[in-house]
Amino acid sequence: MYLGIVASHAQSVQKTTSATDSTYEARKLKVEEANLVSAYYHQDGNHSAVTGGIGTENLTDFANTIDLQLSNYSKGGRKNTYLFELGVDHYTSASSDKIDPATISSASMQDTRIYPSLNWTSLNERTGNAFGFTGSYSHEFDYQSFGGAFNLTRAFNNKNTQFDFKLQAFLDRWQVILPIELRPPPYNISTGNGRGDNRGPETFAPRNSFSAAFSISQVIDTRLQVLIMAEPSYQHGLLATKYQRDYFTDGSERAENLPGSRYKLPIAARLNYFLDDQFIIRAYYRYYMDNWGIKANTAELEIPVKLSSFVSVSPFYRYNTQIGTRYFTPYGQHLATDTYYTSDYDLSTLHSSFMGAGIHITPPHGVFGIQSLNTLEIRYGHYIRSTDLSSNIVTLNLKFK
Repeated sequence: MYLGIVASHAQSVQKTTSATDSTYEARKLKVEEANLVSAYYHQDGNHSAVTGGIGTENLTDFANTIDLQLSNYSKGGRKNTYLFELGVDHYTSASSDKIDPATISSASMQDTRIYPSLNWTSLNERTGNAFGFTGSYSHEFDYQSFGGAFNLTRAFNNKNTQFDFKLQAFLDRWQVILPIELRPPPYNISTGNGRGDNRGPETFAPRNSFSAAFSISQVIDTRLQVLIMAEPSYQHGLLATKYQRDYFTDGSERAENLPGSRYKLPIAARLNYFLDDQFIIRAYYRYYMDNWGIKANTAELEIPVKLSSFVSVSPFYRYNTQIGTRYFTPYGQHLATDTYYTSDYDLSTLHSSFMGAGIHITPPHGVFGIQSLNTLEIRYGHYIRSTDLSSNIVTLNLKFK
């Protein structure tokens, strides 16, 4: 699709009317930029929430995203930007296969998620003010989501100060899948064929998420830029993952149960300091809290180093510490009187480190001599967590411009 659009527009003659002329003329769409991002992720651990906080967490994910940015100018001189993005993830999960252990590689062991989105933004290039809308969709075997967003940008002080505001809503619908032994008859008898045709009754539940994002960025001087942001959000609906088991001190077993609403409040600050022509210091801090009792602090430092006029490397390190939810206990330690319960270690008290580096290449004559392929970036990250979870991720980004 991308090559077809490039070919069709490469043959059209564009007028040279400037957006700053006193008389504006609408211009046809042109391709500004395209990005292809591919990532391979692998993790391993032994605290699977599907089996009550014990068992394998082995998982792999191969994600591919392509985005295409087009633009034109309206008769009023405003720049319209259209960003189309299509993502396709394919994952395999050994722990999800334990929903029905009697099956042989059941449908839940692997799945493909598809998520397209489209954003339109209208920009006044003279003032820097902009607004836009986004629509999105996501689908996998037991879940679908419709999303919408509105974004607003206001620039002040000769564009040295910028305020950004965004509203988002995601309306989700997912199938309630119980562990095989907790399903009502006749759905609690495994077919053992692995075709995923014995998930249980066709019961669906909503899960809706609403969020706002406020940020203000300021250019302090030629070397220093700072940004402060807050992103409050609210979720309502089925927030528990019902195929995750919980085990109790009396020997009983139930499906995970969590409150039907959740408030979240992350507050963050970012600082970019241009030390000289070769070094940039990027520092980031984030504080998080919610009404489930989780509190977290995250600090990250990245230092891009310019090796030449078109090659740079960016080592980074991120540290996170979290106080877990009051609803979490390890395997077999929930009380029979508990109303809400989970053994998902993502919600437990923990600390983690994420470290790695990236290399960014922008040769003057294009990557591999291809003029339109102007950027190649490869990043590697290694993640370790105090709950015995570890993972590795490799990401490739190709930019066509």
